[in-house]
Amino acid sequence: MIRLLVTGASGFVGRHVAAAVAAGGFGETRLLAWPAGVDLRDAAAVAAVLDELRPEQVLHLAAQSFVPRAFEDPTETFAVNVQGTVHLLDGLRRRGFRGRFLYASSGDVYGLVPETGLPVGPAHPTAPRNPYAASKVAAEQACLAFHRAEGFDALIARPFNHVGPGQDARFVLPALARQVVDIAAGRQAPIIEAGDIDTTRDFLDVRDVVGAYAAMLRAGQAGATYVVASGIERRIRDLLARLCVLAGVEVEVRQDPTKLRPAEQRRMAGDATALRADTGWAPRFDLDTTLSDILEHARSH
Repeated sequence: MIRLLVTGASGFVGRHVAAAVAAGGFGETRLLAWPAGVDLRDAAAVAAVLDELRPEQVLHLAAQSFVPRAFEDPTETFAVNVQGTVHLLDGLRRRGFRGRFLYASSGDVYGLVPETGLPVGPAHPTAPRNPYAASKVAAEQACLAFHRAEGFDALIARPFNHVGPGQDARFVLPALARQVVDIAAGRQAPIIEAGDIDTTRDFLDVRDVVGAYAAMLRAGQAGATYVVASGIERRIRDLLARLCVLAGVEVEVRQDPTKLRPAEQRRMAGDATALRADTGWAPRFDLDTTLSDILEHARSH
């Protein structure tokens, strides 16, 4: 069995990776979870973990990924996302690693994209507009530098907005789902307090993102960068309406001035053509399944 090391295994995406590995979605693979409490910023600790676990493949998910936090402490964000990635790459290199290294970056690296540039593919120029996105670009380049100079079998994933059960309630769809569930249960008046929900985003079920990672580990091209996206623009207001239908409630939507941060990026969609062509990947989860599972998670938590 392939020994797959997953950093960030306890996070939102990592938990779904663990479930997919257990279900055979990564083939004959044994999951090696990054030990709790071991900081990627500590090179010696990283080296010790690699000596113990001896991975044959790596899926690097761990990151400081909350954009407001990145603005509050950009130094921390770069230390975790860039320095931590370099410690991991260098530690593997020193131990003669010859497996596949998949780095989970972000569609946020593209920055402000004109509508004429949609949908966004891998070749679109990166133009990060926050410390988180900038750190992701830097970490990508570190991975590709090891590929070019050391022959590392490294490749990059740029996932767009991924959603599903278990996502932190700070993010838009779980936050809205929590209000819908409270309304359905009579704990909240039938009024939804929301921010700017008339933007479009490319939402993909987290389990389809995980499926893309499995496909990239299996069949992606070394040194390649892949966009992971549905290719479909979805307006957040329309997703809220669908959540209400699925929960059987009628609501009034009010814009909360404290949540209203008008987005510069009004529309967004990604182009996963290269990923589909190279690996045969395709999304499996329909929108209603994803939204229903988000609602169910909100009810049970």
